[in-house]
Amino acid sequence: MGRSRETMGKKEKEKKKAKKKQDKEERKEDRKSNNSKGKSLDDMMAYIDEHGNITSKPPDPTRKIEINLEDIQLGAAKIDESAQETIRKGVVTFFNEAKGYGFINDLRSQESIFVHINQLTEPIKERDKVVFEIERGPKGYNAVRVKKAV
Repeated sequence: MGRSRETMGKKEKEKKKAKKKQDKEERKEDRKSNNSKGKSLDDMMAYIDEHGNITSKPPDPTRKIEINLEDIQLGAAKIDESAQETIRKGVVTFFNEAKGYGFINDLRSQESIFVHINQLTEPIKERDKVVFEIERGPKGYNAVRVKKAV
């Protein structure tokens, strides 16, 4: 007979395998000892109180709040466009006459609003102060009826 062909690596692998098996058995025994199959329905029930917190006690019916379905808002609030001021003032920050478009910096909201050459009532150039109205376009707000401010 010759020497054993077991190497150090094989022994380590076998030790790891035995450790995994032992851990698995321990977890199995722990699950058996902490079994929740014998609990009643009341022990397994969870409730939500009037503030939305999960509790083990049923909520007090005297604290019940009625909520209308119409009062529940899903998503972001809708902006009433009719309530917005329609005539605005701004400064032309960029305008390319060759391509026919530019941007106006709104003085009230400081946002950049797109303007097309077809929406101009008179020619404009960069750094001009303008008066305009806004309309909702497919990619955001567009300036319409743009004219130089007096």
